Order: sequence, then C-alpha cells, then structure tokens
Amino acid sequence: QVQLVESGGGLVEPGGSLRLSCIASGFTFSSAWMSWVRQAPGKGLEWVSDINTNRGIVDYADSVRGRFTTFKDNTKNTLYLEMNSLKPEDTALYYCVRNDNWVYDYWGQGTLVTVSS
Repeated sequence: QVQLVESGGGLVEPGGSLRLSCIASGFTFSSAWMSWVRQAPGKGLEWVSDINTNRGIVDYADSVRGRFTTFKDNTKNTLYLEMNSLKPEDTALYYCVRNDNWVYDYWGQGTLVTVSS
C-alpha cells in the first residue's frame, strides 16, 4: 500500500535551516507528482511546493519562493524540502503529499516545524 513517512522537523531559531525528508513506498515514486503542504496552528492548509520531474515542473508558493527548495532522490524513493532563512510564520505541520492530477490522494503523518527564539 502507499506510504509516505516524513521526518526532519524540529525547533529552529529564526534565520535557521532545516531539511525535511519523506520516504515513499507502494507506488512508482520516480514518475510521481509530489507536493508539500503545511498547516500552521489554528489555520487551514497551505500549499508549499510541487515537483513533477516528468513534466519539468518545480513550483513554490510566493511565501517560500527563494527560501525553500524541493527535490527528489529517486534512488532512495525520498522527497526533500530544504528550508532556509526560516521565519516564525513558517511554523507549521508539514505534510508530504502525492498529487494525482490535482488530487491529493495520499498524505504522510506530518512533521512539525517550530521557528522560535
């Protein structure tokens, strides 16, 4: 069955960096369209990034563009989100999601990122 398992969250000071990982299984990861979605405390879901290497697509929300980078290692079936220059407003639960033609059909359990001094 499809599984997505995130890791790498934690507490970091403003201006710091973190790298999130998402290990995927149960589907053909190399051709999959993958997304990161986050949810800040008390707020709704916010799309963060997309990566679809088959279509040559890598895209980011305006709020993270230039600070976050998403990439895939197909040899490890792993999706990454490199986050730099973190701000308190980046505090959220970050989900790795499989995107099936604009339908988020499988979600990981989430990993919590807290940006605070």
